[in-house]
Amino acid sequence: MRVLHLFKTYLPDSMGGIEQVIYQLCQSSLPHGIHSEVLTLSDNPIPSELRVADHCVHRAKLDLQIASTGLSYSVLKRFRHLAAQADVIHYHFPWPFMDLLHFLAGVKKPVVVSYHSDVVRQKYLMRLYSPLMQSFLKRADRIVAASPNYLATSKVLHHYRNKTVVVPYGLDQRSYPVPQAGRLNYWRERCGGRFFLFVGVMRYYKGLHILLEAVHGSDYPVIIVGAGPLEVELKAQARRLGLQRVQFLGRVSDEDKVALLQLCAAIVFPSHLRSEAFGISLLEGAMFGKPMISCEIGTGTSYINVHNETGLVVPPSDPQAFRAAMDKLWDDPEMCERMGRKAQERYGQLFTAERMGRQMALLYRELLTRH
Repeated sequence: MRVLHLFKTYLPDSMGGIEQVIYQLCQSSLPHGIHSEVLTLSDNPIPSELRVADHCVHRAKLDLQIASTGLSYSVLKRFRHLAAQADVIHYHFPWPFMDLLHFLAGVKKPVVVSYHSDVVRQKYLMRLYSPLMQSFLKRADRIVAASPNYLATSKVLHHYRNKTVVVPYGLDQRSYPVPQAGRLNYWRERCGGRFFLFVGVMRYYKGLHILLEAVHGSDYPVIIVGAGPLEVELKAQARRLGLQRVQFLGRVSDEDKVALLQLCAAIVFPSHLRSEAFGISLLEGAMFGKPMISCEIGTGTSYINVHNETGLVVPPSDPQAFRAAMDKLWDDPEMCERMGRKAQERYGQLFTAERMGRQMALLYRELLTRH
């Protein structure tokens, strides 16, 4: 069976959470007879086709960006050609231009929509987009949510519960590099024996300003991995607060990221808005057996991190509550170890790539048979 995935960005140009999910999905469904291809946009689509691991990626020229929505003049022709060869079309929402492409291309194949997130920030543009979005979601044969939490709290998904299924995102730990002893020693010397770790892009919904406020007045070592649009602003906040033990590492290699995940005492994940629909880096922490601190925002973060079991869940936008959770984990290493083991067990039960690939393969075959 051939499945075509469509999203506005993908590897190797962009390495965010949705891109990671698509990658894991393409790879994990292959043993079940699913041959995946990805169509995406790129600033520099040369070559226009390349292989990422075991699947093909097709890239069309990104011509324009409006309100985080990539537009392309050439992608429609490519999409029509690739869709004609596919058995199932798998869209990754939200990307309003994708909805338009679907109708312009006249797609008649079975359609799966992975509903990664509500449209949260562009409230005024949402009024214009809503009719197109509703028509697009009505056309979908199945909508896939990543957690029961998000399905329960999304006002949009409420209208489509009869055709929405939950398939949690999954990761394959074997696809992550094993750090060499030298890299582990390097980071152990640089970061110390115990530290809190954040991994992610510095976007508005990640709540890093809350984390910095939370550690103000403490001596906790905090390592921040990643870059993004708020990097300069956050570094200025750290200087203003006098946070001597907060280190901004920027982007690091996958080997270094795994080394830091293995060495840290706990994962801090202060995302405070429901634009954070799941939290792949939070799941990476669970995969490596680390306790977590996250915020209750009604999304998949609280499906990964179960309060008082795999870590601690606190109210959003509350630096004092976040600090209290950090105090609790720091002062009780035994509790850290216990919660970390529970987190890893939960990962093994619910969030492996193998489980995700198997569930999606069954869904594809069901739709193709019905269609």
